[in-house]
Amino acid sequence: MASENELVLETTERDYVLSRVLDAPREKVFRAWTAPDLLAKWWGPHDFTVPVCKIDLRPGGTFRVVMHSSEGKDYPLTGVYQEVIAPEMIVYTENWEEHPAEWQELLKKNLAPGGNLSSNEALVTVTFEDQEGKTKLTVRMRFESPVVRDAFVKMGMEGGWNQSFDRLASLLAAMP
Repeated sequence: MASENELVLETTERDYVLSRVLDAPREKVFRAWTAPDLLAKWWGPHDFTVPVCKIDLRPGGTFRVVMHSSEGKDYPLTGVYQEVIAPEMIVYTENWEEHPAEWQELLKKNLAPGGNLSSNEALVTVTFEDQEGKTKLTVRMRFESPVVRDAFVKMGMEGGWNQSFDRLASLLAAMP
């Protein structure tokens, strides 16, 4: 079992999987992930804010999260919930087509030679596993190809998720 604050990373053919044990019951972690006012407090790297966070948490429901960087750039994410089993699992699509043009170009530049991007979307599965009062949080992102997954890795996805998980852990510690 990973210790708190230790991000565990694994990859499969098209997947990027991160997990971390958080010192909070899974119902609380699930709420922090699904309540717009709470998600807006921890989502994104340390220097980002979330001025827009809309969640319709049901199969077929949509979400929109806009991350705002300290440089003044907005990074919108949208998606559709595929499956919701409270407080165990959420499956949704995540679409980044509204990210700034510079970010899109950086993604294309990080694709392996000959690699292409036919979709701006990943399938994300988040699981909340009870571990004796703590929660093992696992995020599995399935990309259209290993080439796209590797481009995201080159762009620092692990660092961004780790910072988000740090912020989430702090929020959970402060929640009643």
